[in-house]
Amino acid sequence: MNPRQGARGLAIGRAAFGVALLIMPEKVAKGWLGEYAERPAVHALVRSIGVRDLVLGMIALHTVDHPDVGPRWLATCAVVDSVDLVATVAARSDLPKAGVAGTALVAGGAAAAGFYLARVLDQG
Repeated sequence: MNPRQGARGLAIGRAAFGVALLIMPEKVAKGWLGEYAERPAVHALVRSIGVRDLVLGMIALHTVDHPDVGPRWLATCAVVDSVDLVATVAARSDLPKAGVAGTALVAGGAAAAGFYLARVLDQG
């Protein structure tokens, strides 16, 4: 897989995750947030995160072939993933351990991949 294909895959994955958060906020967020995912107010926040990921994923996908913009969008998405990771770790005492571990794996992995792919694509 070349870096551009990796960037496309990352963008599509982000957009798909965003759609899942929009459509099924409680089901998707249950493992991450535990019992809090059952609350309607949390559904609103989860949907906000969902639309954020959908839009960021679509922009990243749209710009992946633009050498001046694509790497910056990938890096932007990686920053967002890093914040998700740090926020989850900061709240770890109030969240399910499996949810914290899963978020560390997914958000941490996406952040690392995004920063890496942004650098590689920026170098041409």
